[in-house]
Amino acid sequence: MLNLRQSLGISLGSIGSSKLRSALTALGIVIGVAAVIANVTLGASFNQYFTDEIGAVGSNFIVIYSQNTNIFYDNQLELIRNTPGVAGASPINQQMARVTYLSTSRQIDIQGVNEDYGEVANIRMESGEFLTDNDRYVAVLGAEVANEKFDKKISVKNPIDITFRREDGGVVTRKFIVKGVIQDPNTTFAQTGVEPEIRIFIPIDTMNEILGIDYYGGFFIKAESLEAVRTTGDEIDRRLARSLGVPNRDLENDDAKPYVLFDQIEILEQTDQLSAALTALLTSVALISLIVGSIGIMNIMLVTVAERTREIGLMKALGFTKKDILVLFIIESMIVGLIGGILGVALGVAAALVVNSYLELPNIFPAGQIAIGFVVAVGIGLIAGVYPANKAARMDPVEALRKE
Repeated sequence: MLNLRQSLGISLGSIGSSKLRSALTALGIVIGVAAVIANVTLGASFNQYFTDEIGAVGSNFIVIYSQNTNIFYDNQLELIRNTPGVAGASPINQQMARVTYLSTSRQIDIQGVNEDYGEVANIRMESGEFLTDNDRYVAVLGAEVANEKFDKKISVKNPIDITFRREDGGVVTRKFIVKGVIQDPNTTFAQTGVEPEIRIFIPIDTMNEILGIDYYGGFFIKAESLEAVRTTGDEIDRRLARSLGVPNRDLENDDAKPYVLFDQIEILEQTDQLSAALTALLTSVALISLIVGSIGIMNIMLVTVAERTREIGLMKALGFTKKDILVLFIIESMIVGLIGGILGVALGVAAALVVNSYLELPNIFPAGQIAIGFVVAVGIGLIAGVYPANKAARMDPVEALRKE
């Protein structure tokens, strides 16, 4: 009876004597495993990319927008600030206004906020400082507004004129001094409507005074932690609904409320679902390649059995048992799967690195899933080799030796 070392030696010798056949056998596994590894890695990288993008929008944020005008006032702001779990809250008003710097005018989105907005929205300054609640006629510009929108770059302490349109139809122009320029967060995630690079921020009290209003269009809120976002948002939702006269029976009915509330957890869940669906689709396609590769191994192993019929007969005549023959062919098949798995993992990781670099995605390699892909490759080699090995082991030695 052959021991494992002898079986490995004979199997490796057989593979080495038919290099082209062995390479073609392994090729299907290489392509299949590489496709699975690359797609799983890309899915994980996309998921991390979405998470980073959302994190750049704000920390543990909850966003509320009114669907009707003048429903949010200072009472609602205080109600939100006094809700357990709230670490900061900024009221928001916004209007598209004409901004003039030197001789150039552009339509820019103006947002009125307070100093809490800087922390809630993860604002990082390129120069100068963000707004404080003591500021009046000062403005903080997004990087794109300051550096690209006008003929000349706008710097800290430069004056700009902003022309607002009031609700009564009147037009009001006021001069603001630039207090700071916001660093571009390099995020393309705009679901929350928070894109600081293309906006100008001014004190909300100043904006409301100019517009002649005393209400807010919404709130940007920070929870104490990511784990507290959902419970804090739910409590804010209940308190706001009651303060706005929503009947108790409609507290769970979002359509009955005159505002929209969503949070960071909700967006993360949506992006996770998108990433999971994308990964599942790509991996399913890649698994087809693995199946095709396994069929290729089985076919070539069957051809190998036919080609080596006389050799099998000779081995049996020399005393090799049915089990010896079975083990030899299974080991040979597993070695091919092992080689294909190693090369496939290497090729898949290399392909993922290239694609991640091209798409500017973070490099995330889920070790567990890569290991599973490798084990699957070896397993496919084993499964694909069982039938041909069993066929070889069952051969009658006399008939095998007569085979031409």
